[in-house]
Amino acid sequence: MNQAKPIGAALAALTLGVCAALAQEPAENMSFFVTSANPGQGGNLGGLDGADAHCQSLAEAVGAGDKTWRAYLSTSSVDARDRIGDGPWHNAAGVEIASGIDDLHGADNNLTAESALNEKGEAPNYLGGNPPAPLAQPLQHDILTGTNEDGTASEMTCNDWTDGSANSQATLGHADRMGRNPGVNSWTSVHPSQGCAMENLTPTGGAGMFYCFAE
Repeated sequence: MNQAKPIGAALAALTLGVCAALAQEPAENMSFFVTSANPGQGGNLGGLDGADAHCQSLAEAVGAGDKTWRAYLSTSSVDARDRIGDGPWHNAAGVEIASGIDDLHGADNNLTAESALNEKGEAPNYLGGNPPAPLAQPLQHDILTGTNEDGTASEMTCNDWTDGSANSQATLGHADRMGRNPGVNSWTSVHPSQGCAMENLTPTGGAGMFYCFAE
């Protein structure tokens, strides 16, 4: 009897642990997420290769590393829209974001504050309400893209994602599609950053995060 109790308790704890782990796993069809964190150097992501590796690492951490992940970022020679495959794309909850490239860059895609989740299935600190106001602090809706609304490269890419200083800039989108601009804000191109260092990204409501898509 005395031995049975510890064994039973251990089995119960193991069962709860397994259930918790399963609950945190993203949907099998997850093919889009907002990064839950910046690699640590602001706009210096190690170029596209470093950004892709960060996407892959975050996906692997939640059991979705069996896909090829690409950062939605443009450079002086690459358009973000040409890096991410053909779609469709779904978030960590299995909700479709867009059916294809044209849908993704059209007015009727399903990128919203509710659907733009990170790889853990969590929503970053976005705006909400009318008029929009931060739902939590620090605000994290500014997303690094270096990209125009049609998915082509802008002129601001933190020197092709190799510069984490105050001397360069990046085009930012709003993942929650809300902001000072009236109506629905662009998820790719709303305003430039104040710089590419982390201390330049946070004042306008960013945390150096970017979008990741599975090809």
